[in-house]
Amino acid sequence: MNTPKVSVYIPSHNYGKFLPDAIESVLRQSFEDWELLIIDDGSSDDTWEVMRRYKSDRRVRLLRTEGIGLHGVCNLALREATGEYIIRLDGDDIFDENILLVLSTHLDANPDVALVFPDYHLLDEFGEVFAYERREKLYRDNHNFDEAPNGACFLARRQVLLDVGGYNDELRAQDGYYIWRKLIKKHKCTNINLPLFFYRQHGTNLTSKPERILSARREIKKQTSVVELSEKRPFIAVIPCRRHYEFCEDLWDKKLAGKTLLEWALDRCIATDLLDYIVVTCDNDRVLETLAKYNDPRLVFEPRSQRETLRSENVTGTLRRIVQKFDPEAKGITVNVYIKTPFVKPETVEEAVFTLAMHDADCSLCVEPIQAPLFKRSSYGLSPINKRKGITSDFETVFAQSRSVTATKNTNILVGALTGPRVVNYVVPKQETFLIDCSNTFKIASVLAQQSSVRRDSLLIKGLERFIEFEEMLP
Repeated sequence: MNTPKVSVYIPSHNYGKFLPDAIESVLRQSFEDWELLIIDDGSSDDTWEVMRRYKSDRRVRLLRTEGIGLHGVCNLALREATGEYIIRLDGDDIFDENILLVLSTHLDANPDVALVFPDYHLLDEFGEVFAYERREKLYRDNHNFDEAPNGACFLARRQVLLDVGGYNDELRAQDGYYIWRKLIKKHKCTNINLPLFFYRQHGTNLTSKPERILSARREIKKQTSVVELSEKRPFIAVIPCRRHYEFCEDLWDKKLAGKTLLEWALDRCIATDLLDYIVVTCDNDRVLETLAKYNDPRLVFEPRSQRETLRSENVTGTLRRIVQKFDPEAKGITVNVYIKTPFVKPETVEEAVFTLAMHDADCSLCVEPIQAPLFKRSSYGLSPINKRKGITSDFETVFAQSRSVTATKNTNILVGALTGPRVVNYVVPKQETFLIDCSNTFKIASVLAQQSSVRRDSLLIKGLERFIEFEEMLP
């Protein structure tokens, strides 16, 4: 039998009810030089029975594994496949009938390209298309490669994937992001603005598990930015505090669950080994009493004038003095850690640095995607800012900056810039973005501090807000 041009593999873990649509979308391809590997990864539903219906097709091979996870299945497919090119189709998704023809033709015509991916439609659980996700053209319109393609619809040169070591079996999510970070450093990757894939959204797929996705993404960033990190030290965490100009005096000294807000910030910084210096800066030297509780050589105090704490005064003046003292050659990165977002985790402090370093950007911001529709005034009334249906470009997503953690190159700080020209972002769990900005939010934080991180969700926060508003209305 001749070696096929393209190897397609379909992993399925309990996707038996969707699997026939996925398999037959491969069988319907207008491009015919392919093989199909269908892999049952420890399913407890009828996945294997569904797969067996196609065993007589000579182009199809059936494989079974015992819950080795998506990265493990991807590595198995790389070993078992024989095609020059390889592409994955998840068991709950669907190919357009021309995806193999278009993508393989693109790789044939562009030998310098290692990976190509298309736009895609979003499907609901019942197979209805409800949106078209469009990615701006790489290298021409989009010069920032921080957004990876969907891991289930890119076509890649199989040997290139083998050369970079394949997938990481220890990770349980973010396979596409993992390979993207490994490839984009050394190889050209492109995209085609045709919707050639149908990506199903339902309650049981991985996209509905944000904590698992974020955890995997953080680990990937850590693994793939080792070289960049070694070239960008020192890493300075700065915790700015002030005596006046908040809703209460010395907000940093107010306690949640027995710890001051400053102690919450210090604990998250001390918990990571990544940082070289942890600088607390304040116009009230009483913070030294708090610092005396800790025995960490990285911890230092930097006095701050009252003028520097004015709300209208840019914090870069304070940061510049700190950078000049601890990184006079400005080779490193400064991380701003804020006392008003107490539920930020140490991993988020690290991710701010990883994100900046791996993209060689000027600044990395913690952001929150805005899901609710937003509008701006125009000559004929309100116009939508963020489209929610139809054709949606990745450039149209609207974000709100969180006051959780910000990382900035020290070269920018020395010239008075907190961000710089090239800004990248990362997303954190909702509870980490909670901001104490008034007495009511402080009351809510006091309750949240008693809860586990699992309970610090948006529904609990909304309920507490309504309770406090009702309480204040009582005589």
